[in-house]
Amino acid sequence: MPQAMDTVHRLEIPAHPEDPPPEGTRRMIAGEERVFYDGFWIKTYPVPADSLDAKKRLIEALTRRLFNHTEHGLNIPGTRLAEARQTYSEETDSGRRRVKAAMLAGALFNRATDIFRKLVELQSDGIEIRSDDALMRECGNCLLEAMELGRFVLHRSGEEGIDELWGEPFRAFSIPVEDFYESRYIKIGQSMRDIDKISKAMIGNFTQIPAFANIAAPIIDFTNAAKIKTETLRTDPDIFDLWAMLVTAAERLANFTPHPHPVMVGHSAELHHSLSDGLQLIRNGRDLVFYICRARTPMPKSTREYIERCETYLTTGRSPMLPAPLPA
Repeated sequence: MPQAMDTVHRLEIPAHPEDPPPEGTRRMIAGEERVFYDGFWIKTYPVPADSLDAKKRLIEALTRRLFNHTEHGLNIPGTRLAEARQTYSEETDSGRRRVKAAMLAGALFNRATDIFRKLVELQSDGIEIRSDDALMRECGNCLLEAMELGRFVLHRSGEEGIDELWGEPFRAFSIPVEDFYESRYIKIGQSMRDIDKISKAMIGNFTQIPAFANIAAPIIDFTNAAKIKTETLRTDPDIFDLWAMLVTAAERLANFTPHPHPVMVGHSAELHHSLSDGLQLIRNGRDLVFYICRARTPMPKSTREYIERCETYLTTGRSPMLPAPLPA
């Protein structure tokens, strides 16, 4: 493993349980600044200058990220905002109305990005843009309405929404860039915490089943890689090694081979666990960790329900069915 990867592993330093530092504490560790949230020392990055141009770039990046993690069909151009609003207001079917609300939210985000882009162009031409400018207010209103509609939007898995993603562009617009970066470190800490919860639930339940007794090592390798990736921006020079490390660890976990059931003679009270259900449940856990890792945002509903499915599998030998995923 490359030295950089060893370094990143060593820097995931848990706080001493009897004397944790205050949340938000910053320290230099092995030459890098890290900030403490939810029991993790999280890698920090330089904060851009708090300017209209920096906010524009940030909102554009957050909008692209939003559409990358939500259900398909929501990236409606801002030029079609009036159409999106009209068809949403006229819809009476509850299922179609939810989808159209999500499409309206997408159009609102794109309209806000369009406005901000024009404001930056005007500023670059020497035109002063005040915070109470009519276009600034319109941009904020679009982001706020989109955030309110975000509750109707599902993650691509179809399991739950990620409301935090819908609120991020509005926060980036309305608060200093430095404060926004700090809020992201908080969410990264929460995401790493939930990945740990999933890891512990998988290990705690599966290792009690003889067929999966050796599953702990590939789970730990994968979830540790996922936590490291969660704290790392795509622009980081280490991303090539980190992403490769994560994907290969995920492949090893997905290809885990359980021990076959022993042949039982006569009647036995021993519970037989479905190996196919167990393998599918492991892959579901891998997918959920990927979702959290890539979005860098916790998914509390999916995490809670996945842990419950692990517990049900241990006690019954069968895994409850998952909700059907959204169309690709």
